[in-house]
Amino acid sequence: MMSNKKTISWQHALSHCISDPAELLELLELDQGLLAAAELASQQFALRVPRGFVTRMQKGDVNDPLLRQVLPLIDESNMVPGLTTDAVGDLPARKLPGLLHKYHGRVLLTLSGACAINCRYCFRRAFPYQENIVSSKQWQEILEYVRSDDTIEEVIFSGGDPLVASDKRLAVMIEDLAAITHVQRVRFHSRLPIVLPERITDELIACLTATRLLPVMVVHCNHPNEVDSSVEQVLQRLREKNIHLYNQAVLLKNINDDAHVLATLQKKLFQCGVQPYYLHLLDRVQGVLHFEVEEATALNIFKQLQAILPGYLVPKLVREIPGEASKTLMFK
Repeated sequence: MMSNKKTISWQHALSHCISDPAELLELLELDQGLLAAAELASQQFALRVPRGFVTRMQKGDVNDPLLRQVLPLIDESNMVPGLTTDAVGDLPARKLPGLLHKYHGRVLLTLSGACAINCRYCFRRAFPYQENIVSSKQWQEILEYVRSDDTIEEVIFSGGDPLVASDKRLAVMIEDLAAITHVQRVRFHSRLPIVLPERITDELIACLTATRLLPVMVVHCNHPNEVDSSVEQVLQRLREKNIHLYNQAVLLKNINDDAHVLATLQKKLFQCGVQPYYLHLLDRVQGVLHFEVEEATALNIFKQLQAILPGYLVPKLVREIPGEASKTLMFK
């Protein structure tokens, strides 16, 4: 029987994400004894995961590497002295509501707080999005900020996830930026091509490629099991349309802290036209420390990864340190 998956709009898929821990546990045939902790943790940071992403998980396996990225755990309530809710210095870099200017030559827009998936290790899980939504008035202020600084060559659409915005809204914003002569590139940081591939429509691709600006998309994929045939197809379509594709992953304990798993991930993505970019050490915000891989272990994994892969498939191992002029390389 032919699947009707392709007939479902991305808006429908987005609006029907799983948000009830009980439903997630039932779908994956997991012990309902996990429910109380999951419900408690999701009160602080809601559960949200696309149904298509759940189908890539192994039923009955509480340690499935995709499930572990989204299942709320009681560990999230462990408050660690010295940790903050802004480990990467987003708030000091905020120049206008919705605009961060951390690094030379580029600015970042927190376009909205909405995502298709709430990754439990998210460094912006406590970010004050309500104060940083880009309204029409704020957009004009942002454009003026970009116009006034001719060192800004690139504008990064982030969030949340920028691809939850409509094609119409994205098209207007890209066109406005293209009218600023010193802006050369527009970059999108998005998890949607991986977790909600339905979002990559012909209309979206046309929107991203309609102006003189060079389009760049940095996807976020942590484990090779995230890449099924639907993901492979949309990544290849993006690359065929000359959208430059890169991947950034986060090194996560008991999920991808294995050189062979990471090597498989890089090779699988590269086959789809995605260049390895960053492998991030965990951003140490409150509630995520149970995902942390110790630095010495991370360096050992990275050395193994270098031995397995050709250099062009090895991502940069980095940590983000607030106030620094760039990401900090952990292995040179």
